[in-house]
Amino acid sequence: MKACLLLSLAAPAVGFIAQPFSQNGKIVSTSYLDSLDSMTESSTMNDYATGASPDSMLTSPVKSSRTAVASPGRNTPVSKVNQKDPFDTDGESEQVQGGSLKTWTFADPRVQRAQVVMRTMGRPLNSKIELWQGPDNSPYKLDVYLEDGDLRPFKAMIELPGSSNTIAVRNEGHLDFPIEAKVEPGPLNGKSMMEVGKGRVVQGGAVYTTPFEPNVQSVKLILQTDGRPMNARIELMQGPYNDKQVMEIYTEDGFERPFICVIETPGVGNVVRIVNTATVEFPLKASVDPFKVDSD
Repeated sequence: MKACLLLSLAAPAVGFIAQPFSQNGKIVSTSYLDSLDSMTESSTMNDYATGASPDSMLTSPVKSSRTAVASPGRNTPVSKVNQKDPFDTDGESEQVQGGSLKTWTFADPRVQRAQVVMRTMGRPLNSKIELWQGPDNSPYKLDVYLEDGDLRPFKAMIELPGSSNTIAVRNEGHLDFPIEAKVEPGPLNGKSMMEVGKGRVVQGGAVYTTPFEPNVQSVKLILQTDGRPMNARIELMQGPYNDKQVMEIYTEDGFERPFICVIETPGVGNVVRIVNTATVEFPLKASVDPFKVDSD
């Protein structure tokens, strides 16, 4: 009797094998998907603001579950500003030649967000990013221009509610300007990227600018709406009429699919400029905070 009991305890348990997602037609390891089962964070905007409803988001400051990062004008200790960069991963990047297109498909519905990193060897970067969800349905579009794709690489997170999400990256530059693109599931500790500070409402047609001190190495930017479409242009400037980075974003639902990115700000005189290119009926909320600060 004891031998039978020991054999039953030693028998291997049969588990459910998650459906892997594909990347350029290749099967990717399911270790990330297996760890998603233990996650407790939600893929909705409850990650950004606990208890905030879409109707009240534009009329009251968003409450965060953690202490909000102070504004760049305050003397904030470095330990409260510097955060671990979730984009620093060991994932492999794909080369996208000028004029070509590459896609990454996430078939498993448990993948709630994806991170996109694009860089060059110091040359300009001009690309278009689209989220495909079903045939002829692109609820998220982003145009990106970088003056120097090595000094200021593009880093953004894209929310993937639902299933059958495909991210397409098109290099709109010439053949002489290839880019390195890395698209992979968002980090498990993605909540640190989604903490929203006080923020500011930017009405349709309005402009919001935020300067940063020279010791601020990168800033975190979050744009969202109360569920209405969002059209905006984000610029990183160093001096008048000197755009180092330009991004134009469209999303059909700024609540389910907000715009989240980290902008590198090396050098001095960095100013982030946000333009709500929609009409006055479509306001948005912008949160711009320091992400990494040089302790020296």
